[in-house]
Amino acid sequence: MYAIVDIAGQQFKVEAGSVIFVNRLEAKKDETVKFDKVLLIDNDGAVKIGAPYVEGAVVSATVLDDSIKAKKVLVFKKIRRKGFQKLNGHRQKLTKIKIDAIA
Repeated sequence: MYAIVDIAGQQFKVEAGSVIFVNRLEAKKDETVKFDKVLLIDNDGAVKIGAPYVEGAVVSATVLDDSIKAKKVLVFKKIRRKGFQKLNGHRQKLTKIKIDAIA
């Protein structure tokens, strides 16, 4: 059984027991969060597709860590023959969650 869920503006394919990294959530460590924006549920071949969301479907998850940073992304800008160079770095803040149940 799996579901496709909209979490913080991104879509994830989740199963019970899976661990995923999502954009920073406001929940603290060891809190339980529920996501009701379920787009699709597949229960061993019985597929339910929402329009836009499946009614009554809820995915519950536990926050494992709320202070993770992704790998650094470097942004380099240059204008040739002008002597202009600029280097910026960015690290996205993430939340690690474990999917408990799909109901």
